Amino acid sequence: MSPENTGPAAVIVLAAGAGTRMKSRTPKILHEIGGRSLVGHALNAARSVHPRDLALVVRHERDLVAAHVAALDPDALIVDQDDVPGTGRAVEAALEALDALHPQGPLSGTVVVTYGDVPLLTGGLLAELVATHESEGNAVTVLTAVLDDATGYGRILRAADGTVTGIREHKDATEAERGIREINSGIYAFDAAVLRDALVHVTTDNAQGEKYLTDVLALARAAGGRVAAVVTEDRWQVEGANDRVQLSALGAEHNRRTVEAWMRAGVTVVDPATTWIDSTVTLDEDVRLLPNTQLHGATTVARDAVVGPDTTLTDVLVGEGATVIRTHGSGSTIGARASVGPFTYLRPGTVLGETGKIGAFYETKNVTIGRGSKLSHLGYAGDAEIGEDTNIGCGNITANYDGEKKHRTVIGSGVRTGSNTVFVAPVRVGDGAYSGAGAIIRQDVPAGALALSIARQRNSEGWVAANRPGSVSAALAKSAAAVETAAAGAAPTSSTTPAPTEEG
Repeated sequence: MSPENTGPAAVIVLAAGAGTRMKSRTPKILHEIGGRSLVGHALNAARSVHPRDLALVVRHERDLVAAHVAALDPDALIVDQDDVPGTGRAVEAALEALDALHPQGPLSGTVVVTYGDVPLLTGGLLAELVATHESEGNAVTVLTAVLDDATGYGRILRAADGTVTGIREHKDATEAERGIREINSGIYAFDAAVLRDALVHVTTDNAQGEKYLTDVLALARAAGGRVAAVVTEDRWQVEGANDRVQLSALGAEHNRRTVEAWMRAGVTVVDPATTWIDSTVTLDEDVRLLPNTQLHGATTVARDAVVGPDTTLTDVLVGEGATVIRTHGSGSTIGARASVGPFTYLRPGTVLGETGKIGAFYETKNVTIGRGSKLSHLGYAGDAEIGEDTNIGCGNITANYDGEKKHRTVIGSGVRTGSNTVFVAPVRVGDGAYSGAGAIIRQDVPAGALALSIARQRNSEGWVAANRPGSVSAALAKSAAAVETAAAGAAPTSSTTPAPTEEG
């Protein structure tokens, strides 16, 4: 049986809230931790239990959220919540939409309900919830946690036999009920038929004037169904992000878990406290990450590579045995055993070949650098192609922009360029060519040629005294001239009388 057929009938992700406490123009569930939006984490967890259908309920910034979800999970069903407030109505709308997908009859089986702002929830915990629900034959199974401070959370009410009798929202709870520390995570597994029938009877007669999903538990129990709980000891998995403080705390915890998982997988992280790794990053065994390293996006680092310190890479492929030191890079590829840095800026489109080098204070963009070639220091290479085993001298730049269009520079293999060479694109330099220091290359250079830009040096003596009188430079120049004059006067003069020669 394929994985698609082994999971629950459906997972419903609730993502309609405005999230006003986030104080942001960005919808709460689109804020990111670990390189993914909050709702992206929720979708990943939902998909990991292989539901037959997945629905996401939206309302606030509907079009923006729907577009984001469609890009992440095109098969997810987008459901709009109407004007009736509350999680109960959100789930009811989703269930109606899911039923409409099945003309042969309403949805049956297990329906999981979770939230779009609980980013640390794992597929493993959802799978445990589903397994317990189905093995015990429950009508409803709720995921709970025990907190030291349960303020603001719905409290779990239990019977003497340990089964759940209901959930009391904090604002509706008595003082005695507020003393309960076991809280509702808002994550459930329902029998679809029980859920459908109970929602019809849920009202908005409560302090919030909302249709509470929590009321389903008491209704299911009253109808003779068994209601139970799965208690997690990992409170982080049920923590939501309601404001920037909680978002930051969840981000830090997510990163701690990510870094620890990579260390257990064979990656050396010298300083976990200053190392940040996105969920989407891939690392091989024996990678070494030095302090203040941040790896984002689709970055991949191969075995024995060393990254850091003070390095940020986004969507960068780092080859086996490469070293990347004090570098900011994005959209680039670094070949095996190549070296980059320190103080290097790799812009998108940079491809550095095996054993190549991009050194200190270099910026590159849209450039392909062949195997073994070196761009060692103080330069810029953009919109260029450089062959193999070429050495680009200090201070070289490709002048690729004429004010309107970008042009390309092509430099062959085995080329040696002098310091401060400027390549005025479009221009080509043949294999094995050389350039002299200070050369400005405006025309193609044939293979094996030496390109020089030589202008006769002209010294305008006395210029400082005439144009900068009274300056420090003028005073120093005057002193130096006096010293030279004195030295010239003290030197012995040569005799004009020819020295006698000895006759042979």
